[in-house]
Amino acid sequence: MTERESDTQIARRAAEAAARDSYGRILAYLAARARNIAACEDALADAFRAALETWPLRGVPDRPEAWLLTAARRNLAHVWRHENVRAAAAPDLAVLAPEEAQDISAAPAIPDERLKLLFVCAHPAIEQSARTPLMLQTVLGLDAARIASAFLVSPAAMGQRLVRAKTKIRDAGIAFTIPEMDELPKRLEEVLAAIYAAYTCGWEDAIGTDPDRRGLATEAVWLTRVLVGSLPDEPEARGLLALMLHCEARRAARRDAAGAFVPLDRQDTALWDHSMIGEAEACLTAAARQGRLGRYQLEAAIQSVHAGRAKSGRVEWVALDALYDRLVGIAPSLGALVGHAVVRAKVVNAQAGLDLLAYADSETTATYQPFWVARARLLAEAGAREEAVAAYKKAIGLTEDSALRDHLVAAMHDIR
Repeated sequence: MTERESDTQIARRAAEAAARDSYGRILAYLAARARNIAACEDALADAFRAALETWPLRGVPDRPEAWLLTAARRNLAHVWRHENVRAAAAPDLAVLAPEEAQDISAAPAIPDERLKLLFVCAHPAIEQSARTPLMLQTVLGLDAARIASAFLVSPAAMGQRLVRAKTKIRDAGIAFTIPEMDELPKRLEEVLAAIYAAYTCGWEDAIGTDPDRRGLATEAVWLTRVLVGSLPDEPEARGLLALMLHCEARRAARRDAAGAFVPLDRQDTALWDHSMIGEAEACLTAAARQGRLGRYQLEAAIQSVHAGRAKSGRVEWVALDALYDRLVGIAPSLGALVGHAVVRAKVVNAQAGLDLLAYADSETTATYQPFWVARARLLAEAGAREEAVAAYKKAIGLTEDSALRDHLVAAMHDIR
């Protein structure tokens, strides 16, 4: 390895770390001032390109995040001057002018900037189907292809949604401000949905090996803590925090010593983080006292029942069936339907679970891996071996996690 190659690799790793840890913070900081998300994304992308060219020659700066922020601000100011922006943009140019490097990670306003941008993306003037995806891309750093997969649409369609949303923010002059208190409930649901979608993406990377998803779960928990602190009277924010804490508490038990996948009902409860479970229960109790039941409180309650196995040694399937019944009633989704089907099979029989799966829309299930996993297992229990094998093959083909794929392959072979 040459010295230059070594410097290049060091610079690349530093840039990747900055992108992973700081992209959302920098973009939120820029967008809150420029009010043009697409232009800020371009400026920040150019800053990262400059970093990959400059850092191998001059060394990685002591504060990469501050270097990138300053470079992106210069890029914005240069583009706007070059395009002969109207005089009304002068105040923005002044704000974006190059200034002494600063460490925005230490600035107390940054959490507010990120939340501010989340609420901006949930503005009622923006197409509803684009609000949550826009948050996932601009604030939480997910790429369009992964977002499209989460929403069961094509990458091209999702890309068009995102472009339209950013154009709307720019052309309509949407204010980058936290809405008034009476507007918050209308926007909060989509903000919570985006944070949870980001958490789910991070959760799927069980051992933290995917650099594009590393830290997403931690970031989502942190953002929700900030939301709870900012909106203490919103029970669903507490419900989401409780839900994620319950899941995080079990992270260490999701793989065995050899790295093999371990299903929830077979996990060693001694490996669960019981202090985190206690915090989750406290959050859920505080949310329940406010008397406004919602999706995330119900999902947290479902996880709470699973957590109860650590004390009782058993899973209360009847309680889970009742909770899923309420969840599907107030917040119907494919994920909730699949979860309900699996639990209903435990309470009644496999055919009862399959009957629930029959309600799912065939178009949305085509690429939804959990549906095919559930269907395969229930078909196997019902004795429909050939159909079960076909469903397992479909599920395996949709599975990215190698440990889970191995688990499914073994399960498929067991029924042959």
